[in-house]
Amino acid sequence: MKRTFLTLSFICGLLAFTSCREETKTKEVVREVEVKEKKEEKGILERAGEKVDSEVNKEIDKKIDEIGDDN
Repeated sequence: MKRTFLTLSFICGLLAFTSCREETKTKEVVREVEVKEKKEEKGILERAGEKVDSEVNKEIDKKIDEIGDDN
């Protein structure tokens, strides 16, 4: 009786720890894709800075014209 119980418990233990699932096979697919480079766009700060710079340059040019050329 003891031997039968040990045998059954051993078989149950083997079944519990043995995987019955089918192993999934994975297939690796490699594709070559051509990537187009995007033109780097300026951010909001760069655009605002350029606008301010152009306005400041215009004001400086006006002041220079007001002062005139002393030569």
